[in-house]
Amino acid sequence: MSPILLLSVALQIACVVHVVRTHRPTFWIWILLIGSYIAVAAYIFAEVVPNLGSSPTARRAVRGVRQRIDPEHGKRRAARQLDIADTIDNRRRLAEQSLASGDYQQAMEMFRNALTGMYTTDPHLMLGLAQAQFALDLPAEARATLDALIAANPTFRSFDGHLLYARTVEASGDLAKALVEYEALVQGFPGEEARVRYAQLLKRANRRDEAATVLREIAKRSSLAPKYYQREQRAWIDLARRELQDLA
Repeated sequence: MSPILLLSVALQIACVVHVVRTHRPTFWIWILLIGSYIAVAAYIFAEVVPNLGSSPTARRAVRGVRQRIDPEHGKRRAARQLDIADTIDNRRRLAEQSLASGDYQQAMEMFRNALTGMYTTDPHLMLGLAQAQFALDLPAEARATLDALIAANPTFRSFDGHLLYARTVEASGDLAKALVEYEALVQGFPGEEARVRYAQLLKRANRRDEAATVLREIAKRSSLAPKYYQREQRAWIDLARRELQDLA
């Protein structure tokens, strides 16, 4: 069978599967089986393309491609919005986009500029400032910002914020307190990063058996987790396995 014909068959099968999974009209199956490239093209333009904009998965894919091609797109757009209207929300958006694009210095400045008036102790802005400070290798400043956040907002809860706090405490050299923070954090953290970092700190503190126990739990839990979770957490799962091998 020629490569052209093989490709046609593969595309037809893929489209038929899409028809069944997305509950499209069944007449498409007959058209796809009878037709070839023309039927595939007709199906894609009639049923797939019009729905791309309403699909969350497609929108995430488009955003991911755009981010790789033009990582400054979101930042430029946020800067234009700030030029039009200097509001706290627009300052926050530019700060967040600067943080996402790796411009940590601008992110820190923008978060600081947004922490004014009734937003002086806004927990989300304070967390963003701490993230920028930590990314700039200023762990002491980040910890001070987070301490101020906790004092001003005692009921605020954030897994990302708690993880960042544990990392700032660790970076400051207070390993005993960092271990306490990680131990509390890992109980409900949605992902494997906190557990891997906790195991690494246990290893650093020469508590190797406890570190190995945490790492084995990561390996067991991830092996039973859904495929999408395994894909999302692949980097941390692989790191946990390497750390466990090193301990062995």
